[in-house]
Amino acid sequence: FPDNSVQATAPKVGMVNRLINSDMRIDQRNAGASATAINVYTVDRWHYQASQASKVTWQQNAGAVTPPVGFTDYLGLTSSSAYSVLAGDYFRFYQVIEGYNIADLGWGTASAKAITLSFQVYSSLTGTFGGSLSTGGAQSYPFTYSIPTANTWTTISLTIAGATGGTWGSTNNAGIYVGFSLGAGATFSGTAGAWASANYVSATGATSVVGTSGATFYVTGVQLEKGSTATDFEYVDYGRQLQMCQRYYYRIFPAAGNKLLLSAGSFFTGSASSLSGNFPVSMRVAPSALEQSGTAGNYLVNQAGFGGAACTSVPIFAASTVDSFQVVGTSTGLTFSAGYPSTFYTSSPTGANAFLGWSAEL
Repeated sequence: FPDNSVQATAPKVGMVNRLINSDMRIDQRNAGASATAINVYTVDRWHYQASQASKVTWQQNAGAVTPPVGFTDYLGLTSSSAYSVLAGDYFRFYQVIEGYNIADLGWGTASAKAITLSFQVYSSLTGTFGGSLSTGGAQSYPFTYSIPTANTWTTISLTIAGATGGTWGSTNNAGIYVGFSLGAGATFSGTAGAWASANYVSATGATSVVGTSGATFYVTGVQLEKGSTATDFEYVDYGRQLQMCQRYYYRIFPAAGNKLLLSAGSFFTGSASSLSGNFPVSMRVAPSALEQSGTAGNYLVNQAGFGGAACTSVPIFAASTVDSFQVVGTSTGLTFSAGYPSTFYTSSPTGANAFLGWSAEL
């Protein structure tokens, strides 16, 4: 007879954590470098937004502290001065969850499901800190949590009632903004623990990280899941997590030396080579622009059977779909012919850090 004295725990099914790269492992844009820019992406999927420049330095694994057990990376933010926030100021980092990934929560209806937000946090400050869930504007829920001991990883778990009001994305549009505040003025702060028809990024009275020069704030293991109980962090293998990030941003950046940067295509006219290729995964929407780094001299173009030459300009955007891209490179030292494969390379050593990137961020 079976032994029924021990009950097995039901395994997790489907996407438990609705956030992507919440252990901060993927950093396509910065490769671990520090920066102070505002209104940009830090590690993948996590956006830093501020009303004032030069108040925060951010970096993957800033300060080189030991991550909490089970984690290898975190996002670190450091205050650059003792800044007194004004009424209209805000400093925060956040992730926008795509509507497809939260549609089952039923937010905006009477059947809205509760969620639990959990994370690991470490700061040189102690006290009550703030953040919010929101539509990005018309509906928000300011929350607070406590860090009782400085410079110690603290586990936080917050259960939040589902939003019965507001309009929440349910397709490939913006679903839920999940944000952590580093300081916010009265205009963007509201009563903690209640849904409001306002654009709040923090709770009234929360600690201002930017108010103390050199203050640090580190976070990892952020999980937003359906239900009223925080479960163990859902680990995702590196390859799958990278692909999840590439739905929103894809960058080709070769290692040092003369490395293949881009290959494809067979459509050529004179000195112009139009090269096409496929994204590793379907992107959220078709990108409408190309990010690039370097100068014309960093790039070489080569066509099989016809040799290679330096480009006379950096590759430029031509077209894209959710699955493929097309760029154009030119070279006066090579006349291209239709029907022959071609490749872009970076020149060694000056082109080692050149890259091409496509964004489909929310």
